[in-house]
Amino acid sequence: MKFDDLAGKTVLVTGSSTGIGAAVARAFGAQGARVAVHGNSSLAAAEEVAAAIRAAGGEAVVLQADLRDLGECGRLVRDAQAAFGRLDILVNNAGGVVARKPIRDVEDELYQSIVELNARSVFGCSRAALPFMEAQGGGAIVSTTSLAARNGGGGRSVLYAASKGFVSTFTRGLAKEVARFGIRVNAVAPGVIDKPNKDATTPSHQLEASIRQTPMRRTGTVEECVGAYLYLASEEAASFVTGQIIEVNGGMIMP
Repeated sequence: MKFDDLAGKTVLVTGSSTGIGAAVARAFGAQGARVAVHGNSSLAAAEEVAAAIRAAGGEAVVLQADLRDLGECGRLVRDAQAAFGRLDILVNNAGGVVARKPIRDVEDELYQSIVELNARSVFGCSRAALPFMEAQGGGAIVSTTSLAARNGGGGRSVLYAASKGFVSTFTRGLAKEVARFGIRVNAVAPGVIDKPNKDATTPSHQLEASIRQTPMRRTGTVEECVGAYLYLASEEAASFVTGQIIEVNGGMIMP
């Protein structure tokens, strides 16, 4: 898989120390893009991703920020732009379930953590990236939403699903707002993906039930998500594609 126009482009991938984000960062590096790898508490893992990109002949920097904080979102984007002199592509991937609880048992702190990590980070990083992209005459934003945004999520993950619903709606609305500046805004909605620490937030019986509901009868891999991000970021491949969400879920939910 080769997207020639991605070579030399500058990319910030948030939440790229592990999982889908790490696979996406490595894939952009393999395309010849210059990649800002972001981590917060997993900086050692982020360094490993950047090292892999460099070992393959690419260019990468590692940046740290807690994206639950809007000020940190802005700083991260500015640091990424400063590192390479421009910012062509923003991948809003940072996010997670955090913890599963019935709504009646959700503390204020957990509510804030889930919403800030999944929704606030997408708003904050996108807002910070727009002036740079407008000044350059265009760019691409690709966010990670989830099938949970459409089906309400698995057991005890209402807030996660709702925060991803924000990402999906934000994607469509922002796409309309910035199209005139040559900025395309899209999202990828992974289904049940086998990634590190999944057992920490998804009980085995719930995972097995999800697999039974998936026509392909298996979980996806992080590598199987990568192509959608590259396609949406590529101007040559997706120049007339904006406001769209690509589902990568093995058929669990179909448009």
